[in-house]
Amino acid sequence: MISVLIPVYNYNISELVSEVHRQLTTSEIPFEILCYDDCSNNIEFQDYNNGINTLLHCEYHILPKNIGRSAIRNKLAQNAKYDWCLFLDADVMPKNDNFIHSYLKSIAEDSEVIYGGILYQEERVDDAQLLRWIYGNKREALSANERQKNIHLSFLTLSFLIHKRIFNTVRFNEEIPNLRHEDTLFSYNLKQANIRIEHIENPVYHLGLEDSKTFLKKSLDSVEAINLFINQDLLPSNYTRITNIYSKIKNNIISKILAYTYYKYDKAFKKNLLGKAPSLLIFDIYRLSYYCTLKSKS
Repeated sequence: MISVLIPVYNYNISELVSEVHRQLTTSEIPFEILCYDDCSNNIEFQDYNNGINTLLHCEYHILPKNIGRSAIRNKLAQNAKYDWCLFLDADVMPKNDNFIHSYLKSIAEDSEVIYGGILYQEERVDDAQLLRWIYGNKREALSANERQKNIHLSFLTLSFLIHKRIFNTVRFNEEIPNLRHEDTLFSYNLKQANIRIEHIENPVYHLGLEDSKTFLKKSLDSVEAINLFINQDLLPSNYTRITNIYSKIKNNIISKILAYTYYKYDKAFKKNLLGKAPSLLIFDIYRLSYYCTLKSKS
């Protein structure tokens, strides 16, 4: 009845798979767990994950070459044999023992996509990971009621259930560069197709926190990705928070000031964001000012 699909790259997913397998076995429904490794270069992680093949109805398969986050998700769904597909990122862990049961009982006759939400640990993390932890807790770890206010934009692909019929209609875009924000584009494509996303309280913990320096670099990569999507007419200019703000200021002096601010205060921004008290307001200004620099060049 359900195919659990886990793309993995340089990550030990043995504990995640063991927990999901235990819950599925208890549920006594037909299931499979497919784990596709996007040609990891860490042999130690591959050795850990190979043990997954000893579990009933589980497969850990290493791809011969790296194909990227969008393509590997499409490949997993293509090879899934059950109608309902539960996508899980490698670096998550269900919060509750009834995680699988909660997803299954939420399926109604008209269900299409169901998203359970994510959480981050409550205890303060090391200073080196502080920016990612604060951002995750404030911007991503939202209740179902909060997510319901913007059902598509608050959808993340770390853990979601989708009917295979729907996925055959809206797939991840494999033509885009492997820059980030493939989930944003996927959510917009769902919206375009009038596909409803149900938000429920069934979270997973996001465990794989990058250090602040890596997260900041990936955040700028994400800004570049959004800019590319808009330039290629894959997203409307007002879809995300940053691009919506820019669309309102692009024809006045504010956008030019912000572009200048990025170059002038880059070191000052980073000092705050990589420090012990990072500000999300500064984080937003940093990304918006970077976006302004990209638009000033186009």
